[in-house]
Amino acid sequence: MIEPENILEVRSQKGFKSLYAKLIFKKGDLICPLPCTAIFNKPTQHTVQAGRYKHIEVGIIASLNHSCNPNLVLDTTRMLVFVARDIAVGDELTFFYPSTEWEMAVPFICACGSSNCIHVVAGARYLSPAVLERYFLNQHIRRMINGLLTRAATRYRTALQAGM
Repeated sequence: MIEPENILEVRSQKGFKSLYAKLIFKKGDLICPLPCTAIFNKPTQHTVQAGRYKHIEVGIIASLNHSCNPNLVLDTTRMLVFVARDIAVGDELTFFYPSTEWEMAVPFICACGSSNCIHVVAGARYLSPAVLERYFLNQHIRRMINGLLTRAATRYRTALQAGM
């Protein structure tokens, strides 16, 4: 397997890091394994959520920025990084943060410019299922969405039975 540092380039501009492709990649290509250099039970600005209470440091991959039209998928179940759409040499690499994050440690205003832009990136918890269905979502995010919907349905049925 190729080391990420050999095919990806970190660039810094005004104190912000971004990750760029050194090679051409086609949709479906495997970029690299998703590295795990440390595990935490709470999110930070630089971790990726890999389970309900599992947040991991991901080395060079932490330099990926968010996009509502991402060209990468981070699969935290298989711990792999895949290409979501064709990538040219020099393209910035991005992923959809709510695909891994239930609640962001540091929410922000999105400036990706995509026609699908969600505008506020705060985590999957704050997006509708209609928006989320457009994206690859990791298993832990799908489970948390299902739990949220189940609890809401239970509250609704309880309110109906109480005559509210």
